[in-house]
Amino acid sequence: MTFTASRSRSLRNRPGAAAVALAAAVALLAGCSSSDKSDPLAEDGASGDTVVVGSNNFAESILLADIYGEALKAKGIKVTYKPNIGSRETTYGLLKNGSITVLPEYNGSLLAYLDPKAEQKSADAVNAAVKSKLDAKLTLLESSPAEDKDSVSVNAETAKKYKLTAESSLEDLKDIAPELVIGGSPEFQTRQQGLKGLESEYGLEFKSFKALDAGGPLTQAALAKNTVQAADIFTTDPTITKEGFVVLQDPKNLFGFANVTPLVYKSGLSQEGVDALNAVSAKLDTKTLLDLDAQVQLESKDPLDVAKAWLKSAGLG
Repeated sequence: MTFTASRSRSLRNRPGAAAVALAAAVALLAGCSSSDKSDPLAEDGASGDTVVVGSNNFAESILLADIYGEALKAKGIKVTYKPNIGSRETTYGLLKNGSITVLPEYNGSLLAYLDPKAEQKSADAVNAAVKSKLDAKLTLLESSPAEDKDSVSVNAETAKKYKLTAESSLEDLKDIAPELVIGGSPEFQTRQQGLKGLESEYGLEFKSFKALDAGGPLTQAALAKNTVQAADIFTTDPTITKEGFVVLQDPKNLFGFANVTPLVYKSGLSQEGVDALNAVSAKLDTKTLLDLDAQVQLESKDPLDVAKAWLKSAGLG
């Protein structure tokens, strides 16, 4: 069987109350999402020609599992789900023993898990490095253009004032940054993938820095209220849609690579299944994923319904 691959998100370390709220929301999602969902930690693998699609314990992963799983069903492939499993440490082990056949992953973060010291210079290099580090029973399929990673985003007021759009980049902040307060986690102030890198790679020196949280409710609220004018926001955070934030492009890839990419137990998926998942990835971009996340997390739609509707609209369902 031939598998092809093409692209850092770690499971979000969302702090305190945000983590509790997210866990509660995910538990609800797990109860109302795809049918035929089994105990996520049970180690019974697929039987016969059944593909087991797993997800980690956050809302976007559950939605992505539904998207990939329902695409397989549309090809007549039998699918069961193991949603809301937990961290990468757990899911990777379940993949290795065949308890899970397919898991939506983020390739840069997966590489960081497999080799924390690995450099991430290009999407192709990241995927090649991941494949060289994977257990022999596993492989990556093709990466989607959709990414969920850190970004510098500005609020609607700031975007309007400085004529910044979705096509604008961090380079466009060079003359503006001294007038802006930027917010993020305390670590963002000292990390290369933070203020240090923004200065060394883009020459950005901000008016000041406000310590908040890692893309969570404190950061979101501060940006919405204009307490800060720029902030570290994850690129598929539904707050972007709700509040009209503008995500600035990162042409130098300061924030690495975090393309959604299926991780697969090789012997559990036919070539027809591989082709179906690759077809999904080819059509899934960040803007689309952001919209789908917003439907689930802001409009409280069932992720299974959202997945089916998008697949149908994309000609894949």
